[in-house]
Amino acid sequence: MSLRRLLLAAAAAVFAAWGCSAALATPEAGITAGSEAGPLVRVVSYNIRHGRGMDDVVDLDRTARVIRQLSPDLVGLQEVDRGAARSGGTDQAAELGARLGLHAVFGAFMDYQGGAYGMAILSRFPPIRSWSVPLPEGNEPRIALAVAVSPAPGDTLVLVNVHFDWVADDGYRLAQARALASVLDTLTHPHLVVGDLNDEPGSPTVELFRQRMREAEKPPGERFTFVSERRRGEIDYIFAAPAEAWRIREVRIVPETRASDHRPVLAVLERWGANGEGQGGPRPRRP
Repeated sequence: MSLRRLLLAAAAAVFAAWGCSAALATPEAGITAGSEAGPLVRVVSYNIRHGRGMDDVVDLDRTARVIRQLSPDLVGLQEVDRGAARSGGTDQAAELGARLGLHAVFGAFMDYQGGAYGMAILSRFPPIRSWSVPLPEGNEPRIALAVAVSPAPGDTLVLVNVHFDWVADDGYRLAQARALASVLDTLTHPHLVVGDLNDEPGSPTVELFRQRMREAEKPPGERFTFVSERRRGEIDYIFAAPAEAWRIREVRIVPETRASDHRPVLAVLERWGANGEGQGGPRPRRP
């Protein structure tokens, strides 16, 4: 074989190997290398309505199937029961975690039907720490649920899950948002806020987060996350901080209308630059 043919064959082998490596570097789930700078994280916010679908059947297997198809790293769940009669006395966070192979943390708002009612976080990574942030009471008690995880050695990421008050007067929601913002200002690690804010874009509650965090903005024409016979609205969100430490790679609303009256929101976020490499980064910008 001539020298020229040898060089061409070697080059072809290199490009073939590179192509295989590139394919293996982007699996369906988990933290992966970003296309330009940092790792990717798949985040989901989903109000599961304690597993009760639009057919009024409580079916956690159905809820788990909806979440599984998104291959998430972190999930913020709202309207979750633990031991409540209406859900058959099930610890829903633990059951969903077991079905999905994810770590589960539950945070209670209040006692309910012999058990508790609140929210949960599911994580592909073992929690380093979890804690509840008390929020001003509205029509019902409220907390924010926070979990710190380590996606990679020396790296810490905090997910904060919220479900603000649902009544028409947004004064309760704004008070809860302001109380949470004061806690977020003390965080030194990159963090995400996900959940059901029960408020539309342009409201004081949503604008408070938009001013200090990067929003995973939904595609035009696919904004509605709450769909019922009476109304449609965009009330579920994903935010990331510090804003300069994140890029939004994908945002999708899953067109699932049977398992809950809310649709799951998926965001694929990229950590990049010096602030996205587990060093904590600056605190979120104040309004």
